[in-house]
Amino acid sequence: MTNRTAWAAFWVALAGLVLMPIPLFIGLILGGGLSLVAAVLVVIALLKGLSRQGKGIAPVVFAGIFVALTWGGISAGGGIVW
Repeated sequence: MTNRTAWAAFWVALAGLVLMPIPLFIGLILGGGLSLVAAVLVVIALLKGLSRQGKGIAPVVFAGIFVALTWGGISAGGGIVW
Protein backbone atom coordinates (compact mmCIF):
# COMPACT_ATOMS: atom_id res chain seq x y z
CA MET A 1 0.00 0.00 0.00
CA THR A 2 1.52 3.33 -1.07
CA ASN A 3 1.05 6.82 0.25
CA ARG A 4 -0.64 8.55 -2.69
CA THR A 5 -0.55 11.93 -0.96
CA ALA A 6 3.23 11.63 -0.69
CA TRP A 7 3.56 11.01 -4.42
CA ALA A 8 1.20 13.89 -5.20
CA ALA A 9 3.34 16.16 -3.01
CA PHE A 10 6.47 14.92 -4.79
CA TRP A 11 5.19 15.63 -8.31
CA VAL A 12 3.59 18.98 -7.45
CA ALA A 13 6.77 20.12 -5.69
CA LEU A 14 8.91 18.99 -8.63
CA ALA A 15 6.67 20.90 -11.06
CA GLY A 16 6.97 24.00 -8.87
CA LEU A 17 10.75 23.70 -8.83
CA VAL A 18 10.92 23.28 -12.61
CA LEU A 19 8.57 26.20 -13.33
CA MET A 20 10.12 28.62 -10.82
CA PRO A 21 12.94 30.00 -13.05
CA ILE A 22 10.55 31.39 -15.69
CA PRO A 23 11.11 35.19 -15.67
CA LEU A 24 8.70 38.13 -15.46
CA PHE A 25 6.71 36.93 -12.43
CA ILE A 26 5.36 33.91 -14.33
CA GLY A 27 7.67 31.58 -12.40
CA LEU A 28 6.80 33.33 -9.16
CA ILE A 29 3.09 32.75 -9.69
CA LEU A 30 3.30 29.22 -11.16
CA GLY A 31 6.23 27.85 -9.18
CA GLY A 32 5.35 29.65 -5.98
CA GLY A 33 1.71 28.62 -6.14
CA LEU A 34 2.57 24.99 -6.79
CA SER A 35 5.12 25.01 -3.98
CA LEU A 36 2.51 26.30 -1.53
CA VAL A 37 0.15 23.50 -2.54
CA ALA A 38 3.03 21.02 -2.25
CA ALA A 39 3.90 22.31 1.24
CA VAL A 40 0.36 21.57 2.41
CA LEU A 41 0.50 18.14 0.79
CA VAL A 42 3.87 17.47 2.46
CA VAL A 43 2.41 18.08 5.90
CA ILE A 44 -0.63 15.90 5.19
CA ALA A 45 1.48 13.11 3.68
CA LEU A 46 3.97 13.25 6.54
CA LEU A 47 1.23 12.84 9.13
CA LYS A 48 -0.33 10.07 7.06
CA GLY A 49 3.00 8.29 6.63
CA LEU A 50 3.85 8.51 10.32
CA SER A 51 0.52 6.94 11.22
CA ARG A 52 1.39 4.04 8.87
CA GLN A 53 4.75 3.31 10.55
CA GLY A 54 6.77 5.24 7.97
CA LYS A 55 5.19 4.09 4.71
CA GLY A 56 5.83 6.64 1.96
CA ILE A 57 8.21 8.90 3.87
CA ALA A 58 10.89 9.04 1.13
CA PRO A 59 8.78 10.95 -1.44
CA VAL A 60 7.70 13.33 1.33
CA VAL A 61 11.31 14.09 2.21
CA PHE A 62 12.20 14.79 -1.41
CA ALA A 63 9.07 16.92 -1.85
CA GLY A 64 10.06 18.94 1.20
CA ILE A 65 13.53 19.46 -0.27
CA PHE A 66 12.00 20.58 -3.58
CA VAL A 67 9.73 23.04 -1.76
CA ALA A 68 12.69 24.45 0.18
CA LEU A 69 14.73 24.81 -3.02
CA THR A 70 11.83 26.56 -4.74
CA TRP A 71 11.36 29.01 -1.88
CA GLY A 72 15.11 29.61 -1.74
CA GLY A 73 15.20 30.26 -5.47
CA ILE A 74 12.29 32.67 -5.27
CA SER A 75 13.91 34.54 -2.40
CA ALA A 76 17.09 34.83 -4.50
CA GLY A 77 15.13 36.42 -7.36
CA GLY A 78 14.00 33.40 -9.34
CA GLY A 79 10.77 33.91 -11.25
CA ILE A 80 11.07 37.66 -10.95
CA VAL A 81 14.31 38.71 -12.63
CA TRP A 82 15.95 35.62 -14.11
